[in-house]
Amino acid sequence: MTQAMIPIHAYVGCRTTRERNARGLGISVYAVDPVTQRWDLIDICATLDNPSFLTLNARQDVLYAIHGDGSEVSSYRVDDSTGRLSLLNRQACEGRNPVHLALSCDGSSLVVANYATGTIARLTIGTEGELGPVSSRVPLPGAPGPHRTEQTESHPHQASRYATIRYNSNWHIVPDKGLDTVFAIQWTEKGEPRIVGHRCRAGAGPRHAAFHPMLPLVYVANELDSTVTVWGFDVFTGALEPLHTVSVIPCDVHGDTSAAGIAIDPAGRSLYVSNRGHDSVATLPLDGRSGIPGRPRWTDTQGNFPRFICLDPSGSHLYVANERSDAIVQYTLDKASGMPSPTGRTVHTGSPVCIVFKSIQE
Repeated sequence: MTQAMIPIHAYVGCRTTRERNARGLGISVYAVDPVTQRWDLIDICATLDNPSFLTLNARQDVLYAIHGDGSEVSSYRVDDSTGRLSLLNRQACEGRNPVHLALSCDGSSLVVANYATGTIARLTIGTEGELGPVSSRVPLPGAPGPHRTEQTESHPHQASRYATIRYNSNWHIVPDKGLDTVFAIQWTEKGEPRIVGHRCRAGAGPRHAAFHPMLPLVYVANELDSTVTVWGFDVFTGALEPLHTVSVIPCDVHGDTSAAGIAIDPAGRSLYVSNRGHDSVATLPLDGRSGIPGRPRWTDTQGNFPRFICLDPSGSHLYVANERSDAIVQYTLDKASGMPSPTGRTVHTGSPVCIVFKSIQE
């Protein structure tokens, strides 16, 4: 079998509990044909409740999952040929409702955002990829935003490591929805956390971030006011500077809607943000020199509550995980405009909230 014929494996995280009105059963494992783009279900790996966010290590032989609404993280060995998962171990993350995770630059630790307790936890990773105990637990400083129910305290929603084509840093970008603050966090050689933060507009509710592949820019989807903010980022000091904010919903939309997922194409030409309630994906063209977004255009998600979006490893397809309608919808991206067009292919799976791909190794 030639490399072009080797299937790509996709792993889908989900909600599983009655409290979340969920229909997921565990981490779904798919083989994705790189030619036809057909998804074939290989297995559903039973896990602890709500394996809602996933990440693979650099070798793509271990997958990590946080368990939303709980207090644990788990690790799984990935079979290289079949893509199937087998449990390595579980570990407490010393916080409630972990919502995101990312590996350190050298892969020796896992950083977890604990939404309900307002902390960032750093767990050690063993030689076989297994999780060790928490080595650092960082509370996030600041005053809550003005929203009476969503911003009562710190709520870190993501902990992605700032890694691009140009930069491969150990900074983790942490949008804190509760504090209206975007933090940059790294650990010194002695293991001490270094925290740099900048306040957003009041009531913005920063949620998830994406990074320009070449320019030192961080794009943050603001959940509560349905905007996206462009931040200049100093990779040496961790300083963040807000540069521009734009709405990601049409000006005549006044219903209950919130920004959720964010993705950027590999060339840095288009930015994508999903809108729950409006049930759309906003496509924002990015200026080739400045990276500042232009006016958005919208595409229907063909489903309900698009919590998560991502591009496939080739950067030619966009996937939208519609949590409440139990479907992942595939779109092809126009090479000139970046606009997504539905391909007609839908993957039916219970309460999907995250997708990661195990790409073909060189």
